[in-house]
Amino acid sequence: MSGPLAIGGVSGVLRNLLDNGIVEAGPAVGTVKVTAIAPDAIKLNEPDSEPGLNLFLYRVSPNPGWRNVGLPEFDPAGGRTSNPPLALDLHYLLTAYGTADFEAEILLGYAMSILHAHPVLDRASITTALQAGVVSGSILPPAYAALAAADLADQAAAITVTTEPIDSEEMSRLWSAIQANYRPSVGYLVTVVLIEATKPVRSGPPVLTRGDPAPNGGREPGVFVHADLLPPVPTVFRVVPATPQPAAALGETVRIAGAHLNGTSVEVRFAHPTLAAPVVVPIGANAERDFIDVALPASPGADAAWPAGTWTVRVSLVAPTETVARETNAAAMQLAPVIRFGGATGAVRDAVSGFVTATVEVSPEVRPGQRATLALGGDTALAEPHPAVTDTLSFEYGDIPGGPQWVRVTIDGAESRLILLSPKTPPDPPAFDPVQTITVP
Repeated sequence: MSGPLAIGGVSGVLRNLLDNGIVEAGPAVGTVKVTAIAPDAIKLNEPDSEPGLNLFLYRVSPNPGWRNVGLPEFDPAGGRTSNPPLALDLHYLLTAYGTADFEAEILLGYAMSILHAHPVLDRASITTALQAGVVSGSILPPAYAALAAADLADQAAAITVTTEPIDSEEMSRLWSAIQANYRPSVGYLVTVVLIEATKPVRSGPPVLTRGDPAPNGGREPGVFVHADLLPPVPTVFRVVPATPQPAAALGETVRIAGAHLNGTSVEVRFAHPTLAAPVVVPIGANAERDFIDVALPASPGADAAWPAGTWTVRVSLVAPTETVARETNAAAMQLAPVIRFGGATGAVRDAVSGFVTATVEVSPEVRPGQRATLALGGDTALAEPHPAVTDTLSFEYGDIPGGPQWVRVTIDGAESRLILLSPKTPPDPPAFDPVQTITVP
């Protein structure tokens, strides 16, 4: 593969080919200057202007054949595991400049015939061109000055040079963007340039056995076949609250439904965005393959340790036929806030403006940075700033109607329970919980 200097190396090789070809043409074209700069940097009105050819790289695009190779990959520890190449196509504009009749046309014809005779940049021509000092070491960092992009000759794929048609409309836009006077030009496509990072990668050793070796001779146990469509490893499907509600609450039991959840050393790990480490609930041994029941704590300390919002739940266990613990995938669980009625919970109205301020006590406690809203009747307000952990939130409203208003608080997407859902079969019709109200004066 090539290195980061490959793009400059390609321009250098092409300029060298044109320069050598023009020299070999000799008296037919005379003295010609071959450059690889932007067209607007070429001065045509100076007294000593001479005929010239210019090769301008005006666009770089990803190569469609190599772009699906992928991006650099990393293992869970952050170590790089692959260095897929950056595959590029280079789009050049070859322009001829002349000071006399037919000079530009003659130069363009010679230049196109030279590139037509070299459709592939072989390793020998690349090495010769770059070793000849085409890429000046003065423009490169000291560490790369001696290399002069010589690694271009080492890439696996061949570099081809073909004409690329440019219609009049695109040519007009291109020269307008360059802000230079148009001169006879032709487009060329150079493909493919492969740039690969040189950072070391981590690669695991070959796999000797799939699973622990069998006791009879140490051979691998082979591939296990299951007569069902369930995953072959411990997997969590969903976390189901004990009551028919979309979110669980502290003091309730949640059921973790899945497959192959039986085993020993069972631990359930609850992770929350505001916690630095997950909350680990030890279960011990679990005999049920399809579920694990976990009782959420209801102690006073749970209000501080279990914030409301969305949690991710994983299970770690040692399967019956294994000796090493496995960790399942993650499933989401919402922990609903609960409004404590009485105490500070209530609403007051400003006698002058008529605006209403509502205050609610919630469980669990709300941490700084958690987003809390309160729906009071048909109006919703964002909680006033709470820089410290608190169980009391204040909300400012406009002139809302007085009387009892249904109330529900939402913290990080988890909403308190306003609707009563029946666990019976068939269920009773849903109804509002009559407790969930605040009287607005």
